[in-house]
This record gives sequence, structure tokens and C-alpha cells, in this order.
Amino acid sequence: MLHAMPFGTIVYLIAAAQDLAISPDTSPYPRISEEGFRARLGFFEYDRSIPLEARVVREWDNETTLRQKFVLRGAQGFLVPGYLEIPKNQTAPHPLVLLLHGWSGNKEQWYEDQNIISGGPMRKALLEAGYAVLMIDAAAHGERSHEIDFQNVNSFDDPNAPPRKNYFTFAEIAVQTVKDYRRALDYVEQRQEIDANRIGLVGYSMGGMMAFYLLSVEPRIKVAVACVPPLFSEGYNPTSPIDYTWGIGDTPFLLLMGKQDELYVAEKAQASYKAYLERPTTKITWYDKGHELTPIYVPDALDWIVKHLPR
Repeated sequence: MLHAMPFGTIVYLIAAAQDLAISPDTSPYPRISEEGFRARLGFFEYDRSIPLEARVVREWDNETTLRQKFVLRGAQGFLVPGYLEIPKNQTAPHPLVLLLHGWSGNKEQWYEDQNIISGGPMRKALLEAGYAVLMIDAAAHGERSHEIDFQNVNSFDDPNAPPRKNYFTFAEIAVQTVKDYRRALDYVEQRQEIDANRIGLVGYSMGGMMAFYLLSVEPRIKVAVACVPPLFSEGYNPTSPIDYTWGIGDTPFLLLMGKQDELYVAEKAQASYKAYLERPTTKITWYDKGHELTPIYVPDALDWIVKHLPR
């Protein structure tokens, strides 16, 4: 039997139902168990006894920095090209910051002032502060596009394109690139100009995602900044970054996020940070931006590096 309710109560219930209908989902993204996380770490292992065969192939000796292009042998045998740039305004050995580009980008983006990652401003800010920087092309990206017959990593419908697409999954590219960055760390340990005990990273988009993986397996990285990393997608499995929040530990870790970014839900990203990452050594900063933060993020990223990886 239905009972009559006061009109005010009815209005309140209708309003509450409307609020529920339009309220965003503020629950954290789901993540796997710590046991499942530990089982995945073997994906990123590599044989350190394989010769690096690293060599410098070109130099740019500028007034304020020395920039070198190097190549080394990756974990799966591919040659991996990269840049190491060293400031001249400080004495060696220098702390080092790895710079990780995004999906469909390349290492050259850190030498361009006006692009989606604001790469030039970030790189120059670190060099001016006395940090050396190192960047490589991710697997199948940049000069490594020969690994996919010089096709673009983004599959698209083009009647003139060859029928083969998606040479590698995202997970395969991510795992390979993490191994190659670990090989790059082996290389810089041989460089007397670099202090291998003071290494940090700044990653943008896919590079920010790789920050989670690298911190899960690399104690040599002491501080990290992850810019606009998409935290969760079933398509990323087994490399959905949210699952690797287990591996951040007490490493100083800064998340720089855009409220309008279409690659994640801001409310769920914030809830995930609070559920899985929030501690005295971590921080999240939000900008009223999309996936392109613009150079506004550079001072915050630099301050975090300087604070936790003093020159």
C-alpha cells in the first residue's frame, strides 16, 4: 500500500534523483591485486650481460651544452638511437633526467618549442638548472619506425597503405621501450659525466604511463613527473598504468593532469590518486587544460625535480 508523502519530500527526492543522474562517477579505476602486479614484473626483465655496443655517432658542441647522439643495442637486438645532452654551467658529474615522449611522437619533440608536449621548454629548463637530459625513441617510433616497415604506429584506413596494420600492440611497445630505457641506464652508468645515483624522469602521455612501469622495476630512478598519463583502459592490458601504482612506493612522484583531457575521467583519476597513490612523497596538480597542458606545466615539473633531486 502506498502512503502519501509531503510535497516537499517528493520535490527533494526528485532533485536527489536528478543529481544522481548527472553526477560523475567518482570511484577509482579498478586495479589488479598486488600479487597480480608482482607476477607482471617479469615482463620487463632483460639480460644485462648482452653487450650494449653503445657508441656516440654525432656531436653538437654548443656554447652552453654538449649534445651527443648515441646508439645502443636494445634488449631484443634492435638498435636504439637517443640523445644525451650535458650542461656546461655546472661541474660534473651531473644528475640526469630521462625525457619520455608520447604515443606517435619521437625524441626530437624535446627539441621543438611549440608542440603538444612543450618539449623544448621542458628540456631547456632542466639544462639551465644544471641537469643532463637523455631521451630515446620508443619502440616503433621516430627513427625506429623501420621496426614496423616505416608505417605509422596509428592504424588508419588508407587505400594506399599496405594491408598489414598494428605490427605491435601498445603493451608490446611499452614493455620493449621500458627495457630499452633500462639499457640506457646501463649506458649512462659508464659515463663519468653522469651521476648514476641521481636520476629522475619526466614523461608525457605515453611517457607518463611508462613512468609507472619504470618505477616498478628501476630503483635507479629517484624521482618522477608523469604528465597527463591515461591511467586505465582494457586495451592497455597488461600495461594499464593503474595496475602499476603498486610499484610507486615512496619514490617522489608528481602527477600533472588536465581537467579537460578526453583520455581519462578527471573525477576517476582524482579518486584513483587518493585511493592508490596519496602519501607524503606524492602530489597531484590539476590544470584547466586538455591533453595539451602547454608550457604552464614546466615550472611545476622543474620544481619537483629540483626539490627531490638537488643539483
